[in-house]
Amino acid sequence: MAWWRQRTERGVAPWVRTRLRTAPGAAVAFGVLVLVTAFLAAALPRALDAYETKGLRQEIAGAPPAATSVELSAPQPGLEIAQSTREKAVRPPALAAVRRAALARLPAPLRADTTESAYGVRTSKSLVGLNHWLPVIDAPPRFTLVAQSGLAAHATVRGGRLPIAAGEVTADTRKVEAAVTEATARTLRLRVGSVIDVDGFGGAPLVVRITGIVEPRHPRGGYWSAEPVLRTPGVAADAPVPPQFHWDAGLLLAPGAAPVLLGSQGQPELYWRFAPATDRLTAQDVPGLVSRIASLEGGPELLRMREVAGGTAAVATDLETIVGSYTTTRAAITPVVAVGAFGIGAVAAVVLVMAGGLVAARRAAELALLRARGGSLRGIAGRLLAETAVVAVPAAAAGLLLAVLTVDEARLLPAVLGASAVALLACAVLPVRAVVAHRRPRAHAQRDDLAHARPGRRRTVAELTVLVLAVGSVVALRRRGASSAGDLLVSAAPVLVGLIAALVLVRLYPLPLRWAARPAARGRGVVGFLSLARAGRSSTVGVALPLLALLLALTTAAFGGSVLAGVSDARDRAALLATGADARIAGPGEVTPLPAGVAGAVRKVAGVRAVTAVRIERTAELTSGGAGAKEGLTLIGVEPASYARLARQTGLGAFPAEVLKPKGAQGAGTGRVLNAVASPGLAERLGRAPRRITSLAGDITVRIAAVRSRTPAAPGADFLLVDAAGLTHSDPTTLLATGAALDAPALRAAVRGAGKGLTVTSRGEERAALSDAPLQAGAERIYTTAALAGAGYAVLALLLSLLQSAPERAALLARLRTMGLTSRQGRRLLSLDALPQALLAASGGMLAGWATVRLLAPGIDLERLALATAAGRVPVIGASLRTDVWSLLLPAAGTVLLAWAVAVAQAWWAGRRTSITELRTGGMR
Repeated sequence: MAWWRQRTERGVAPWVRTRLRTAPGAAVAFGVLVLVTAFLAAALPRALDAYETKGLRQEIAGAPPAATSVELSAPQPGLEIAQSTREKAVRPPALAAVRRAALARLPAPLRADTTESAYGVRTSKSLVGLNHWLPVIDAPPRFTLVAQSGLAAHATVRGGRLPIAAGEVTADTRKVEAAVTEATARTLRLRVGSVIDVDGFGGAPLVVRITGIVEPRHPRGGYWSAEPVLRTPGVAADAPVPPQFHWDAGLLLAPGAAPVLLGSQGQPELYWRFAPATDRLTAQDVPGLVSRIASLEGGPELLRMREVAGGTAAVATDLETIVGSYTTTRAAITPVVAVGAFGIGAVAAVVLVMAGGLVAARRAAELALLRARGGSLRGIAGRLLAETAVVAVPAAAAGLLLAVLTVDEARLLPAVLGASAVALLACAVLPVRAVVAHRRPRAHAQRDDLAHARPGRRRTVAELTVLVLAVGSVVALRRRGASSAGDLLVSAAPVLVGLIAALVLVRLYPLPLRWAARPAARGRGVVGFLSLARAGRSSTVGVALPLLALLLALTTAAFGGSVLAGVSDARDRAALLATGADARIAGPGEVTPLPAGVAGAVRKVAGVRAVTAVRIERTAELTSGGAGAKEGLTLIGVEPASYARLARQTGLGAFPAEVLKPKGAQGAGTGRVLNAVASPGLAERLGRAPRRITSLAGDITVRIAAVRSRTPAAPGADFLLVDAAGLTHSDPTTLLATGAALDAPALRAAVRGAGKGLTVTSRGEERAALSDAPLQAGAERIYTTAALAGAGYAVLALLLSLLQSAPERAALLARLRTMGLTSRQGRRLLSLDALPQALLAASGGMLAGWATVRLLAPGIDLERLALATAAGRVPVIGASLRTDVWSLLLPAAGTVLLAWAVAVAQAWWAGRRTSITELRTGGMR
């Protein structure tokens, strides 16, 4: 080995080892900071991938199988083909061969769940059952005949046996066997041995003998639910007016009996249905999935399918609609999440820079000496880089590994890039700071007191540039909203607002110190003057970087907490609008009167405070126009006092009970003009004159006495609220129960014992259901992490700042103790020394957080972030960002208390050490 290489290695290695041995505590603390930051940087993109992937899978799994299944179908073989060839084409071996070829041609990322997939032959047009004993609604029942594969694997025989194809079944066969589900047998009065004559087979009907009653093993799976008529009969209607309703059911033939369907007039077709497999589907597959589905339905992939299924085969699915709904929701949530993620990243980066800056400031004299004695910038930077990298790189690798082990089912590359960025920043801060500060050798260090610092032109230009960016970001967010996750300027709005606040506070920081120092100097005590003098003698770097880190951390915590508070409020509001009270008890469709004992049974349930009975008529009509035209509305009959109390408690359209009560000498009976509370739209239609309302509860005449936008009984509909005493039939159809701790299971048990067919909707359960969606739950966890990380980094920034100046404060306290300073005065001195910066950061953080929320609230829409699905729910008015007081106060108060506690602890510890130990020659002070 060359001599110069030996000298270089001997020069570098001792430096690194020596520095690490000199300050092992600082190295460990720095390594922990890098590890935590790298973990967050690696875990954040993995968490985004994980919850987006989980949301996609749940969106597909929760959709009806009829919509998500990919169905390849082909019409029956043409009549120009020989009969034997046509029959051979629909037998199980031929269909299975096409299935295998079609499975191989399914384009990635679309994959099939073979356990829930099926193939066979069916009649696309249902056929009439001719037996007189079959139940009839308006017309005889109709049957869909299906010869589907895999019946034995997907059903449990509850009676009889599965159907078989006796002998060779052809198109001319007129006797076959079939099985039906328990629901079909119960509805159509079928049993084992029943014989059904099915019309539509030429001259003679097809005789179908029921050989088995089966129970689906997975009734909600794709095998049974892709074509629900096979599982459960339904009511269908013919086209004539008025429509003729009839039962529509399925008959499950043996797969070998498929050729018999070729002789029917039910338009038989061949089909291969593929249920999508979601276990390997990820959010990154969405663009490719949509593209492949479009190609299957009308592109090159369809041509490939026709190669095996015939030239007239077609592919149909609504999977692209399901994926499109997911994409729309994700596109609405991702920009809002990006704002929080950008805040976490900015705070972490600033704290890392602050840590490196404080180390550079602490070692400024050492680096200046090296530079003055001939050390090159390259050599100093290289040694500092090696010294930092030996700690930062393993810590970042450990953080990456921890993130990979913690969050699974996500891409590795974004996590590696995030952890690598943290390692690069951690390694580069100290060398870059040292090179910038020591470009030229200096004979002596210049004072960098904050109180006497004068901002230069470059700093002023930089601050004005940041101000322009912040204004542009806020304006863009308020006008366009958080509509694009890739718009970094919009995502950086909270960070830029906090940065502007920090710059303003750094410029204003010397003013209160100067104002307070003058009266303190004239005072008789020494503690106040010394603490203010030391605060003024603090370096610009020692104040600006911690202040910037604290303000960004507090702003991020306040913004994240405010988002969580807004989401919680929106969900509470949505749950209330879904129920109208803490619990809602009603019969089917809220159209039939409740049994007499239900209200009493509900009142006896523990936790129920009050029960309000209402009658809801959703088929009420308003007579309008001379031709007798009818307009529909929702009529609600209530007891004025109890209902007004409920409306006041829930905040849904509160009104005085006297509004509904009659005036003058009018009695309380029917036949009079009733006062009414109406929704705005209905009030505009009715006007102020008395109007006639027709309903099943009786015909009444009403006059609008008040207008409210909401009401508990019908939060999302145009309503007309009247006194139930004025209705001919005032029996309640719905109960609205309130209580602080309602027990939903106990409430259901009580209702079940009082009547049949009653449903209980709990506000708490509705609220919990809104938090179950993976997209919303994942986004909420991101903001929870943002709030907690902001608060944690604020604490860390404060501790780093205090620990950096701890040796200097300890030496000062030791010197003053030799001059007669008491322990009590020492504690006061250190407390007052630490409080100015902490108080400034806490007050500035609260103001910056409040301003951020107020400025950005118009551009942040929390409805998609808060609510799992908007469809079918009452629109939530006011699902927007609001200031959360606790998110402002708690981190700020914790910052001040922590600064005070550290100062007191240091004073106590310094009091236990001798002054000689603190003032020994050569100490790093």
